[in-house]
Amino acid sequence: MKRHKLLPLTETMHYILLALRSPLHGYAIMQEVETMSNGEVRIAAGTLYGAIENLLKYYWIILVPSDDPRRKVYRITDEGLEILEIEKRRFIHILSLYEGGFNDEKA
Repeated sequence: MKRHKLLPLTETMHYILLALRSPLHGYAIMQEVETMSNGEVRIAAGTLYGAIENLLKYYWIILVPSDDPRRKVYRITDEGLEILEIEKRRFIHILSLYEGGFNDEKA
């Protein structure tokens, strides 16, 4: 499979996709990302909506019906979940390299 041009994901996109495993509106995404990252990642509104635009464009997230017409609610798609799985495997591989130790001769 050809690697998608948005891969590897940025930290922001990772957190947004992970947050959207449950339907959320924009401000709730920002709060969830901050919670998931233990306060380390805070997404500005402009950054969030730029990322959402890209994620919608590639059908990694979709708009879902909302009880509040003033709020747009998003959730991850099956394709978005596949992207997270690809990235998960990449991270597991990288972590395995840490666990295997470093070889000073290769540095």
